[in-house]
Amino acid sequence: MSIQARLRARAAPHSTRSVASPARRPLVMALAAAWIALGATTPVFAQTVSDDDARSTANEDKDDAEALQAVRVTAAEIARQALGTSTITADDIARRPPANDLSELLRTMPGVNLTGNSASGQYGNNRQIDLRGMGPENTLVLVDGKAIGSRNAIRMGRSGERNTRGDTNWVPAEMIERIEVLRGPAAARYGSGASGGVINIVTKRPTGEFKGSANLYMLSPQHDEEGGSERAGVQMSGPISENLSFRFYGNASKTEADALDLNADYATGVTPPAGREGVRNKDANALVRWDLHDDHVVEFEGGMSRQGNIYAGDRAVSGGGSDLLTELANAGAETNVMLRNTASVTHRGQYGEMSSRLTLSGEATNNKRLNEGLAGSSEGSISGGVWSTSRLRNTALDGELNVPTTLAGTSHIWTFGFEVADNRLEDPFSVSQTGGNGGGIGGLDPDRAGGKADAQTAALYVEDNLYAGDDWIITPGLRADHHSQFGNNLSPSLNVQYRFAEDWMVKGGVARAFKAPNLYQSNPNYLYYTMGNGCPNSFPSMGAGCYVQGNANLDAETSVNKEIGVEWAPASGHHASLTYFHNDYDNKISAGYVPIGVTIGGTGRIFEWENAPKAVVQGFEGNFVIPLLGDAGDVLKWNTNVTYMIENENKTTGQPLSVIPEYTVNTSLDWQATAKLSLLLTGTFYGDQEPASANINNDPLTGDYLSTRGPYSIWGVSGRYRINEKLSIGAGVNNLADKRLFREANSNASGAATYNEPGRAYFASLNVGF
Repeated sequence: MSIQARLRARAAPHSTRSVASPARRPLVMALAAAWIALGATTPVFAQTVSDDDARSTANEDKDDAEALQAVRVTAAEIARQALGTSTITADDIARRPPANDLSELLRTMPGVNLTGNSASGQYGNNRQIDLRGMGPENTLVLVDGKAIGSRNAIRMGRSGERNTRGDTNWVPAEMIERIEVLRGPAAARYGSGASGGVINIVTKRPTGEFKGSANLYMLSPQHDEEGGSERAGVQMSGPISENLSFRFYGNASKTEADALDLNADYATGVTPPAGREGVRNKDANALVRWDLHDDHVVEFEGGMSRQGNIYAGDRAVSGGGSDLLTELANAGAETNVMLRNTASVTHRGQYGEMSSRLTLSGEATNNKRLNEGLAGSSEGSISGGVWSTSRLRNTALDGELNVPTTLAGTSHIWTFGFEVADNRLEDPFSVSQTGGNGGGIGGLDPDRAGGKADAQTAALYVEDNLYAGDDWIITPGLRADHHSQFGNNLSPSLNVQYRFAEDWMVKGGVARAFKAPNLYQSNPNYLYYTMGNGCPNSFPSMGAGCYVQGNANLDAETSVNKEIGVEWAPASGHHASLTYFHNDYDNKISAGYVPIGVTIGGTGRIFEWENAPKAVVQGFEGNFVIPLLGDAGDVLKWNTNVTYMIENENKTTGQPLSVIPEYTVNTSLDWQATAKLSLLLTGTFYGDQEPASANINNDPLTGDYLSTRGPYSIWGVSGRYRINEKLSIGAGVNNLADKRLFREANSNASGAATYNEPGRAYFASLNVGF
């Protein structure tokens, strides 16, 4: 069997990617220049199946044989066969559309939960994607293989939290072809920030005939104090000329904030904890595709997005500005606006059996916010009517070359890749906290460099997909990264698949993954100041409070990720798998609680961001699919996945890395009732959630701080009816049993009750094609 035939038989279509990492090194720049020169005469990346489908339809005179010949596959597609891989299709999204953020759907995948980046409970309703308990900051989000880094423009507080919704809401749901979720060792090839895994959002591509659609969506909650949603969008694509095609989409959506008093009956204190904030989204994106040749394609893409919040009254700690916060929340005010502009040029090509890709991309994020307190009880609380802007600029160049070979009768597909990137942050307000208390901090830059910080990174990597007979796929790999501030990092990996019976495979892998410190943690000019009450019990204030300072000498976080499991996939459409994963996590970065010195006057203590020696994350993932009616379940199918967390603990402090359920079970019954009508019943079961038993200073907690959030379940039902080829409608009920949970404290004063689970809500959608 040929290499191409093997891969067509084993691999599913997907979009490939290499996150860019950068550095100003002569060798790296020479390599990049050579690659660009190569791209002018030879293909520059593996053309994926989805890209080739788009190209073949864009050139209608090509016959089926030529389209089949255009199939390209890469090492990344092999990675997507790992047990820690899930896919959400466009049909899944249409039948169960999210109200606003894609995280609503992603949370139903195995190994996925929504949580904060710590166990602090701060910003508890701004939960983000957590893969296998590694935290949101270790989840790398991509759109069509290009990294999204806008959340890095948001200040990281002392607890390790950012006041952010994350980066899963920059593409409207109706524009998505599929979402790929890659967990475990196979994600290590994507570099910094992928220790937990990768979310790749693949958008719909241009087609060979002009077509478009308009979409409407509305969600109405049963309880008036909970925010509803509405969304409208349009998509168009088609040919411009024989060799040019285009795609455009626009989107506007709004989700209202929860009422200010939503949690008032379930919490104590003068100001109850906030519910879910609202958000206004506006997105526009255009892509032009140029088919230079049957084997050469260039794509030019540009996009603009705006996300403005609708304030719900949230704050990071219990004190600070309650009258102002109440006024802003009652007015439905915007208190932060994220503007994101993107541009990219990609060349893909084919040269015989070799394929390659080269992408130059840029991302500019302006994070405009009402100023928030930087010290003590006012940290994270809006302090007045003055706005400031944080500016983040990310530029990346990355490419891959895929080379099939046969050595000693064994088939190989080699992948050689590189990435270079430049990341620049300018956030003057974040460094405006005074450093002069207690006589000042020695060596502190008097003007704080204007709040500027930057990093350049570079990476080279190689993988070999080795086919030993028809039953083995062995994939060794090595990635070498260089960071302009933190030096070198090596990430070796090994993934293996073995078919030991006709329908049975055992799969496993091990890889070393890493995450570089962010531009706040590593900046010595970035200070947090507590007036005294926030100092650790073991190191109380000496009169001038305590500082936490950025640290330029941090080490990168690293983890050794391991998984092993078995998969059963007969031709009948049944499917089952069980995977054990174990991640040994070293050098996790957190705000220190042992002082490194005192202020010049000797009355203030100085702490810094530091590396914690050891943490462990381990658990099981499983899933099964049972066809009940029709050919391989195409009429009625039962699908279930399970995640069970054995351990998720910082071994130095004994505290959880984040608060996630002990187990999560997602189940669905999928019924294609008629050729036009499909129905879906879904249920999710969550296990106990236990909070931390110590605070960020490692001081012990007691009483309500130790409260566990018990098990609960959420059910939903939805349907979709295709009236004709151009018109379809959908409707459904979320939280069918109206199981509501309330946020009972601003942070973790009520243990794990740190977020709201909204009650019953009704939604409807309409899609009109043209």
